[in-house]
Amino acid sequence: MKRLLLVSNRLPVTVQRRKGSLHYEPSIGGLSTGLGSFYKSHDAIWIGWPGIDRRKIVGKEKEITANLLSESCYPVFLSQRDIEDYYNKFCNTTIWPLFHYFPQYAVYRQALWESYERGNRVFADAVVEVWKRGDTIWVHDYHLMLVPQLLREMLPEAEIGFSLHIPFPSLELFRLLPWREQILEGLLGADLLGFHTFDYTSHFLDSVHRLLGYESTLGKITTSHIAKADVFPIGIDFERFAATAQTRQVQAEIRRFKRSLGDRKTILSIDRLDYTKGITQRLEAFDLFLERNPEYAGKVVLILVVVPSRTVVGSYALLKKQIDELVGAINGRHGSIGRTPIWYLYRSLPFHSLVALYNMADICLVTPLRDGMNLIAKEYVATKTDGKGVLVLSETAGAAKEMGEAIVVNVNSQEEIVRALEQGLAMPEEEQVERNRTMQDRLQRYNVKRWADEFLAELRSTRELQEQTEAKSLNSKAQAGLLREFHKSKRRLMLLDYDGTLVPFSPKPAKAKPGEELTRQLGQLAGNPKNEVVLISGRDRDTLDRWFGDLDVGLVAEHGAWIKEKAAEWQMAETLTSGWKQDVRPILELCVDRTPGSFVEEKEFSLVWHYRKADPRLGELRAREIVRDLKNLTANLNLQVLEGNKVVEVKNAGISKGRAASRWTSAETTDFILAVGDDVTDEDVFEVLPDTAWSIKVGVGASAARFNVSSPIKVRSLLKEMTEG
Repeated sequence: MKRLLLVSNRLPVTVQRRKGSLHYEPSIGGLSTGLGSFYKSHDAIWIGWPGIDRRKIVGKEKEITANLLSESCYPVFLSQRDIEDYYNKFCNTTIWPLFHYFPQYAVYRQALWESYERGNRVFADAVVEVWKRGDTIWVHDYHLMLVPQLLREMLPEAEIGFSLHIPFPSLELFRLLPWREQILEGLLGADLLGFHTFDYTSHFLDSVHRLLGYESTLGKITTSHIAKADVFPIGIDFERFAATAQTRQVQAEIRRFKRSLGDRKTILSIDRLDYTKGITQRLEAFDLFLERNPEYAGKVVLILVVVPSRTVVGSYALLKKQIDELVGAINGRHGSIGRTPIWYLYRSLPFHSLVALYNMADICLVTPLRDGMNLIAKEYVATKTDGKGVLVLSETAGAAKEMGEAIVVNVNSQEEIVRALEQGLAMPEEEQVERNRTMQDRLQRYNVKRWADEFLAELRSTRELQEQTEAKSLNSKAQAGLLREFHKSKRRLMLLDYDGTLVPFSPKPAKAKPGEELTRQLGQLAGNPKNEVVLISGRDRDTLDRWFGDLDVGLVAEHGAWIKEKAAEWQMAETLTSGWKQDVRPILELCVDRTPGSFVEEKEFSLVWHYRKADPRLGELRAREIVRDLKNLTANLNLQVLEGNKVVEVKNAGISKGRAASRWTSAETTDFILAVGDDVTDEDVFEVLPDTAWSIKVGVGASAARFNVSSPIKVRSLLKEMTEG
């Protein structure tokens, strides 16, 4: 079994220094609670910050490290300034508000971004210190979104997963972040990315597509490697909560609470102090409920537990003040001597007290404005051993996607929350049990262990897919074999595509003009009497003549419509017509009008609609429309509609790069053939090659080519070795 390295901002163990001695205590937090039992049952090490300023433990680092390693933890030591800049500031004043749809609270400062970069590098360096060949690395949450790519650079062979435990925002919000591309590239260093809901996964893939230009198929993203994004809703340790509810300690705590409450109904609200949790909206709705339902005065109590958090951040201190004032106002308005409608606790609770409150509460009010998952909702249902109790859940919590049996509300509607409280208090016990048993069965099946096991299994599956893809990669061994055959051969043929193969794609085709280095490189190859170099392009013949007419090379224009052998004139592959353009051009021009950033390129015997500069989603939608409409129009016109890389081309049928390449591949004296291309049009060339030929696709994906390389840079590097050998 592989060793697992869990990486998160905090360790599940917190180190404190009190009265000169060190104390080790369990950390508070959803991830620590959720994965605490899982990692201890595996061969795993948890890497993270132990919660203490490294300046307070000078000389104690080895002792702390040894003690934590005995708990399968490895510390990342940070100073108070590191925590202040990296965690309190960038993580909590930039990423947290923006990803939770509070852009008005987000702060964008370059210095804070640089602190985030430094913090991520510290964590990545710590992982490298611990990592051994064969280890699986699982990075967690928004604090460490650059770590996957940093690890990919330092440990290229490592198996890396990443899970985000907060929402991933829609593109319109995410693009507000000045460092959006760096965040996406950082995340794409992982082999597998896990999100809690389908919406978050879709938002991520949308941002990757529209900001970086990477396309995805069934969640698979092709970059320098294949990364996959998928939905993995985190579970809880169901058995732990259910079993704890039956312990003597918890039952004693429940009896103590009930002695104080009497026969009053209880509504429970437990949250960390945070503006995303909807605490003030919840209090205002409870105030309206009491106003609308005076008969419940003295018969219901709201137990409001607020766990202190980030009080050094101004917005959190203001929220605390608002909560205090609201609680005081509601208690003053609806309370009386000996009868307080809100019991307010501003502190964290021990686990047994938390479970006791869950178990005894008639209603649990979980109404965040936005939440990645919200485990409180799941924990509450897990403790309901008798099945009685009502969960009121906000539709903007990730948990709402799984817990549809709860009363689901719009947190911005006080009316809906009031109706939910009324419905919950009046709900028959049989209905409560029916709803909760259904949710409990689901939570018990998909618990935290299954969540983690499924993520790790999918991570292994993704790595296997990568290995299959890498098997076709032109690695150093394969390239050495290619070069050996090249150098010992007497008559060589090189069939080279241009755009996307020798040069990267450009938003404007005219901007992709070859530089001096590429022109010189092609000239050197063509100048060798053993070599026959042919450029097979979709470009028009005038452009190819301007760029390469002075070189001793063969040229193929418009995907095979025009052919020019060395020291010869241009020839048409066959008699072609262009009268059809008058029927097709209006369709393409209409799409230009409806798709900002697109344009039509006209060649002698083809029309091309380009949408590289358009919004990718809109461009793809229009491309599908064009292909559908044109295929109907051209059915009887002997025309072909081709979809390429951000282009749709209409040309005469029967013309192809493969047909043009056959003019050269049929030569019996050729003993070495190399063909390189990136597009669907180049597949025609690969398919006409003999089995002994070297065919290379630029990019990852299904292809008839024997090998693939990642970019035009790799192609240029290969050609350079050919010229220097």
